[in-house]
Amino acid sequence: MRRTGRHRLVRPNEGPTALTDPDNIEARLLGRPATMGRRDVSRGAQVSLLSARKFWHALGFPIVQDEDAAFTEADLMALKSVARLVREQHLDETTALAMTRAFARTTDRLAVWQTQLMAEALAEPGQEVALDEADARAVPDHDAALAAAVTLADMADDLEPLLVYAWRRHLTAAISRMLADSDPDHAGEGVTRVVGFADLVNFTALVRRMTERQLAVMVQRFEALATDIVTAHGGRVIKTVGDEILFVTVGPAAAAAIALDLVETMTEDDLLPDVRVGMSYGSVISRLGDVFGTTVNRASRLTAVAPPRTVLVDDALAASLASVSGFEMTALRRRTLRGIGQVTPSELRRARGERRTTYREVHP
Repeated sequence: MRRTGRHRLVRPNEGPTALTDPDNIEARLLGRPATMGRRDVSRGAQVSLLSARKFWHALGFPIVQDEDAAFTEADLMALKSVARLVREQHLDETTALAMTRAFARTTDRLAVWQTQLMAEALAEPGQEVALDEADARAVPDHDAALAAAVTLADMADDLEPLLVYAWRRHLTAAISRMLADSDPDHAGEGVTRVVGFADLVNFTALVRRMTERQLAVMVQRFEALATDIVTAHGGRVIKTVGDEILFVTVGPAAAAAIALDLVETMTEDDLLPDVRVGMSYGSVISRLGDVFGTTVNRASRLTAVAPPRTVLVDDALAASLASVSGFEMTALRRRTLRGIGQVTPSELRRARGERRTTYREVHP
């Protein structure tokens, strides 16, 4: 046997049929078959069984029994790395496990997302692929699932550098934001952000009329366009949930441009229904990659009451945008939002003669 790349294992005379065996795919991705029990791994990493179990659980995997040969050399090296972080970088175990948990949650979603995309790409025309990203096995066509598994295993060595590059880029951006937010005169927990929700109109009715395949195509189209628009203006997509996207920006002007571009781009797209946007400006709590607080809740409630093709903003954001050229606002009647209280929303529009960014070059 010979090894190429970091983990890939290549066997002599290995044919396409052999690659579809789950054990062979696991060996190709992890470097070697699982041959070690949890005692072997903890002993090899020179950590206690309890610490090894905590690490494995933080990765998002179920606890295994002593007699199960569930671990590979890659698992041993990973546990050694965490132990070294604790010993040499002066991290306490709680922080090291939290770091591990962050990697696990992110890469679990990434892996499920990529397997689903590959299965859809390789499915035969007319085959339905379930939209449920919580279960990557929900692929009716077994041949497509096997083809996707083999393709992803073959691509892993090429995808890995891209993963590391993307993480370093986003880590750099996150550090820059953290430093910009730091204020020696204010040690509060919150940071000031514009929070926005974009919501597809009449999504529930569409779900009843469309096939799962059609629905998947529509949702992917919405997420791709919305993500491009948000990031083009320097915003961040916090999460997407089917028919809705949550985004944040540091500045009000960028948020206004994002919201109006979202509405106008979706309106012109033949595949997508109309969208509505609600935005709020204020303090948010950032935790585990998500944002929380009254500002987030207020933006969500404004979205729920916004008419189709409309952007509603709260009074704090309206006041911040009042002196920004390119935008116009009309104050609407005061209303009570559930769980928030009384708010005077304003409808945001683009000023006459102002032009928006076009995204057709990216998504024709």
